[in-house]
Amino acid sequence: MALNSVNTNIGAQVALESLNFTNTALQASQKRISTGLRVADATDDGGAYAVAQRVRSDVGALTSVNEQLGNAKGLVGTSLSALGKISDSLNTARGILVKIADSSIADDQRTQYVASYKSLVVQVANYVDNSTYNGQTLLGKVAGGAVAGASKSVVNSEVGSTTTISAADASGLANTLAGLIGSTFGRTAAGVDTFGTATGAASQTAAALALTATTGSTAFTTALTGVANTLNQSGADANLLDATISFNSVKIDSLNAGLGALIDTDLSKESARLQSLQIRQQLGTQALSLANQAPQSLLSLFR
Repeated sequence: MALNSVNTNIGAQVALESLNFTNTALQASQKRISTGLRVADATDDGGAYAVAQRVRSDVGALTSVNEQLGNAKGLVGTSLSALGKISDSLNTARGILVKIADSSIADDQRTQYVASYKSLVVQVANYVDNSTYNGQTLLGKVAGGAVAGASKSVVNSEVGSTTTISAADASGLANTLAGLIGSTFGRTAAGVDTFGTATGAASQTAAALALTATTGSTAFTTALTGVANTLNQSGADANLLDATISFNSVKIDSLNAGLGALIDTDLSKESARLQSLQIRQQLGTQALSLANQAPQSLLSLFR
C-alpha cells in the first residue's frame, strides 16, 4: 500500500530520477549530433578514444610524409629535366666532335666548330648548376652544401623508414667534355667561365682521339654512359616516390575509414533517438509536475 506522506514523496523522487536520466541521455545525444562523433572525448568511450587518437596521429604523420615525398619528387623531377638536357647536349657534342676531328676542313672553320662545342660545354655546366630544388641538388654542389653527388634520404612512412634518392656527381662533367678538344673548363664562384687554350691542331687531334678506340674515346663514352645510367636511376627513383605517395594516400583513406567506423555518429539513428528522448523529457516533466501535486491532495482530507 502506497504511503501518503507530506514528508516523503516517493512518486516525485522516482519521476525526478527518471527525468535526470533522460536529460543526461538527451545531452549526450545532442553532443553526438553537434560534433558528428559518437566518441568525441575520453568521457564517451575511453578505449575507443585512445585508439582514435593513435589513428589520428598516424594519419597526421603520413600526411607530413607525403608532403616531404612531394618535395623529394620535385628534386628528382628537376634532376631528370637537367639530365635530359645534358643527354641531348652530349648527343649534339658528338656530332660536333666529328666535324672538329675532320682534318680536311680549314682551321677557321674548325675554330667555329670549337666555339660551338664550347657553347655546349657551358650549357652542360648551366644544367648541372641549375638543377637545384629548394636549395638541394642531386647533380652538383650548392654553395656551402654537402659533397657533390651525395645521396638523399627521405622518410617514407609514419614509422620513420626511409627511401634513398640516388645522386651523381656531375660537377666535373663540363671540364671532362672540354678535355675532349684539348681544353679545360672552369667556373668561378662569381659565375665567370674560363676555357684553357686549345689550338686548332690540338683540338683536331684531341677530337680525333675522342672518336677512336683510345683513352679519349673512353672519356666520352664514360660520360655518355654515366648520364644514361643516372637518367635511368632517377627515373626509377621518381617511380618509387610516386608509388610510395600513392600507397600512403590509400593507407590514409583506409585509416580515416576505420576511424569513422569507430567514432562517427550515425546521424539518422541519432536523430530518431533525439526525438524519442525529447518526448520522454516532456513526459517526465509532466510526471514530475503531477507527482509534486500529490501532497496538495492530502489537504482535502482536512477540510
